[in-house]
Amino acid sequence: MNFKAVFFDRDGTLLTGNPEIEAKKREKIEQWSGKPYKAPDYNTMMALFDKAGYPWEGHKSVESEMAFWPRYYRELLIWSGVTEQLEERAGKMFEAIWLKNLKLFPETLEVLETFRAKGFRMGVISDTSPSLKLTLKAAGIGHYFDCAICSDLVGVEKPDPRIYQTALDALGVQASESLYVDDYDVEADGARALGMTAFHIDRSQQGDGKWRISSLRALVEFVEKRS
Repeated sequence: MNFKAVFFDRDGTLLTGNPEIEAKKREKIEQWSGKPYKAPDYNTMMALFDKAGYPWEGHKSVESEMAFWPRYYRELLIWSGVTEQLEERAGKMFEAIWLKNLKLFPETLEVLETFRAKGFRMGVISDTSPSLKLTLKAAGIGHYFDCAICSDLVGVEKPDPRIYQTALDALGVQASESLYVDDYDVEADGARALGMTAFHIDRSQQGDGKWRISSLRALVEFVEKRS
């Protein structure tokens, strides 16, 4: 099969959070609140999003995102027991985290370089907001990608076929000519249902399956075996 393009999910596939920044956030909140910090669970986080005025129809601009996050951090600080200088401290958290809480997986650069050398077109498909391109650039990999498709601007999330099709159309390739990898199996399944050759990346190496891989290097191996 003659593959022409490879698409990646962002979080958990190309990038993860920066533990140093997470540690500094925890340290600051504990300093300001005077008690141990416990990160909110999913339901609590969604409730904080609601209080902060998250636009559930999705952000339509980077400016909307940048206005939202200080409001969210303010709510997080209140929930964590911080009572003073809320606006100032929320602003400091935003400045410390915005476009900085990013870390590449060890093999990411190597794999992107390999696919570029092979002449592949590359794209990112992510359930996220319009800052997607900025985050890729901040992580030092934005120049590798011919498109960056975010769910907020498309109006649907994976595994809806429309978000994958938007990416295919952006690069002018067919699903049968394209590879995809995602750290959520249901989202890899959605791409495969459209006709893409899709892999679920599970770096814990737990379980097995025909379309499960533990490193992005397996994508390169897959292609090279078929060349």
